[in-house]
Amino acid sequence: MTPTVGREPSLARGSSRPPSAEYDVALLDLDGVVYVGPHAVPGVPAALDAARDAGMRLGFVTNNAARTPETVAAHLTELDIRAEPSDVITSSQAAASVVVELFGTGARVLPVGGPGVAVALREAGLTVVDAAASEPVAVVQGYGPEVGWPQLSEAVVAIRNGARHVATNTDATIPSPRGPLPGNGAMVNVVSTVTGQQPLVTGKPDPAMHAECVRRTDARRPLVVGDRLDTDIEGARRAGAESLLVFTGVTDPVALLAAGPDERPDLLSHDCAGLLVPHPAVTSESGSWRCGTWSVGPAEGGDGIVLTGAGTAATDETDGLDGLRALCVAHWTRHPREGASATVVGGDERAAGVLAEWGLGRP
Repeated sequence: MTPTVGREPSLARGSSRPPSAEYDVALLDLDGVVYVGPHAVPGVPAALDAARDAGMRLGFVTNNAARTPETVAAHLTELDIRAEPSDVITSSQAAASVVVELFGTGARVLPVGGPGVAVALREAGLTVVDAAASEPVAVVQGYGPEVGWPQLSEAVVAIRNGARHVATNTDATIPSPRGPLPGNGAMVNVVSTVTGQQPLVTGKPDPAMHAECVRRTDARRPLVVGDRLDTDIEGARRAGAESLLVFTGVTDPVALLAAGPDERPDLLSHDCAGLLVPHPAVTSESGSWRCGTWSVGPAEGGDGIVLTGAGTAATDETDGLDGLRALCVAHWTRHPREGASATVVGGDERAAGVLAEWGLGRP
């Protein structure tokens, strides 16, 4: 059966110039992009300095609601990344703006999460309460490492009494040096399961945060840099911005290849150094796709695809992701309207090796 073929994904275009020269502002996710746990991703501070030197402005956009912009900016500064509080927008700020729109300033709100949640609510002119007995009109739930049974219980009672449940995000996990750990979404699910009420979600992929950061920076052509398909990349698409996916956080090549249409990035890079180099295009001819020394074509019989590498790895002068770019464009073109797992075969020894590294394919 001939697979459905659609319009080429935007990843095929690449970028003939470094993104730092092509886009005026980078909207950077933090966890998994700039830092993992308390430590900077290796090489990122220098890469961001170089992007700034090239004329690119930076904004820091995070679904992590636990900390205030001042705390986040101070942490970035400690990591040798220049940042002012005004450069940072958190999902708590986005949630506070939504609550003000719904209920007006002065409304009573119960925060659940780290200090950043309550601070954002107060700065927006809302009245923060600490118990369901205070009859809040809304519960704003964000990530906080100390969130436990007492806060969750107050949230459940308040929501059962009629308060609107607002979640800063529903990220199931957060990255850490020990691997993924429970994120705000896991705790939001606890409250939703008990109350039977689905929350209003204000963080990524809702475009409110990116839109606010665009407004603050007066960006004309922003580039969202993220590690999560379902928040950063989808959020960029919903905000009308282009995106760069990095592999320093939770997404791996297997998940990327299976991504649905709303979760497909425009550019790929190992890390933020991808802001500083051109990105090769993927070209197509007679049902095959080529990027650099790599080519992808249909497998004989069935819906599989074959990756083949020409030359040797020693001759490559790229970031080592050209084969993945070609695979993604080939697979997404064949599945334009839905995400689908791919059967990938290595057409030669070199291709089999990189597929094994990516967790894809079979010899």
